[in-house]
Amino acid sequence: MNSRQTAGLVLLTTVLAGCSTSPPRSPNDICEIFREKSDWYDAAQVTQKRWGVPIQVPFAIMYQESGYRYDAKTPRKYLLWIIPWGRVSTASGYAQAKDEVWSDYQKSTGRGGADREDFDDAIDFVGWYMDKTASINGVYKYDAYGQYLNYHEGWGGYRQKTYASKAWLVATAGKVQGRSDLYAQQYAGCKNDLNRGFWSRFWHWL
Repeated sequence: MNSRQTAGLVLLTTVLAGCSTSPPRSPNDICEIFREKSDWYDAAQVTQKRWGVPIQVPFAIMYQESGYRYDAKTPRKYLLWIIPWGRVSTASGYAQAKDEVWSDYQKSTGRGGADREDFDDAIDFVGWYMDKTASINGVYKYDAYGQYLNYHEGWGGYRQKTYASKAWLVATAGKVQGRSDLYAQQYAGCKNDLNRGFWSRFWHWL
């Protein structure tokens, strides 16, 4: 392989890597998200079957938490307003999972190699958390509002109603519910097409 071919291969690899990790072009349309990123749809279906969660809720939560950015992190803290001094919290990745709860997830599921910057692992984590929320606090898995409050405040915080004094959080949970409802409506209209598989859709388009 000559230098030109090598350079071309490196460029192609870089482009493909960028496509696989960049946020979807149409984040407000779950059908377009799945058409652009079919591997995300595969991961969503696996999570749905494993944890019994509706596809739209974990997507609405992840949109709110990271905007579908794999490398999302919380803002930096500064000492004396100028010296970088860590971050506001350890939350990172698509799901903005904190170190402690991510470790609990890994131990609980036996997935020690799970990575917060890997979409498949991130959505599985959200499904796991939602399942635990339903078991611990009795919150319906279709209830994106209640699920998000648990996700943000933790199971103990939800029971103590720590969200009640946070008007901004209650409003945000309402937005998550609205997005979940929108995604559910959209998904109902494209689910059959998505499930036909790539080649079936290809011949259907001809």
